[in-house]
Amino acid sequence: MSLDSLGWGTLLIVAVMALVTLATRWGGVFVMSFVPIGPRVRRFIEAMSGSVLMALLAPLAVQGDGGARLALATTAVVMLVLKKPLPAIAAGIVAAAVFRQF
Repeated sequence: MSLDSLGWGTLLIVAVMALVTLATRWGGVFVMSFVPIGPRVRRFIEAMSGSVLMALLAPLAVQGDGGARLALATTAVVMLVLKKPLPAIAAGIVAAAVFRQF
């Protein structure tokens, strides 16, 4: 099956992706409504979020260019100093942009 990426095909692709995203998010909330949140489940959820973050960042650190590595380092340093994610992310984006500009 192929869709035309011009015209209505693009809109259909975006709509289907939005529906799949909503279904997975709402489905997760629905399934977790049946799971009692005890200490063991809480530890699993906390560990899982860190694991997902590392799975996303490790390939970027290994295979990324200098701008990506500088962005990761800048974000980490600003996060350690300020302990606020939004300024850390902004600093990482700015660092990558400046590095790639020059």
